[in-house]
Amino acid sequence: MSLKSFGRGRDGDDDLGNRAAVPAAGAAGGLTAFIDQGSEFEGKLSFRDTVRIDGRFRGEIASENTLIVGESGEIEATIRSNTVAISGTVEGDVHAARKIVLHKTARVIGNLTTPCLVVEEGAVVNGTFKMVTSDGKAPASLKAIDGGVRPEPPKPGVPN
Repeated sequence: MSLKSFGRGRDGDDDLGNRAAVPAAGAAGGLTAFIDQGSEFEGKLSFRDTVRIDGRFRGEIASENTLIVGESGEIEATIRSNTVAISGTVEGDVHAARKIVLHKTARVIGNLTTPCLVVEEGAVVNGTFKMVTSDGKAPASLKAIDGGVRPEPPKPGVPN
């Protein structure tokens, strides 16, 4: 299998929805590990670059860069990463410092926390979504109400 085949979707986009060439394995930010369909792992997984999982994983995942969950990927884990792209199934909370991308085949049961969320039509999420700034805090203009986030109402006498 070529690197291009597991770094790109069927429509020519990479797994993050970008029309860009996929970097070579081992290159800065390139794909450094691939857990193929039929593989099963349990425990704690931590990595610095990009990892793609098309098999089963249960436990905790921590990444300094990108986690890609392929269409056949089945994850039961708490995920902390810079960027997470999901095309398969994830059960557990996902915390992304930069972005979460849910492709049309994504199935997520858990809470999502990130400053940027991209959702393709067809993706399914059962959980909550919390948008935060890059430092992990809710924006100052938002207040938590009933477990959700709502904009603060305008103050009387203050122009919009």
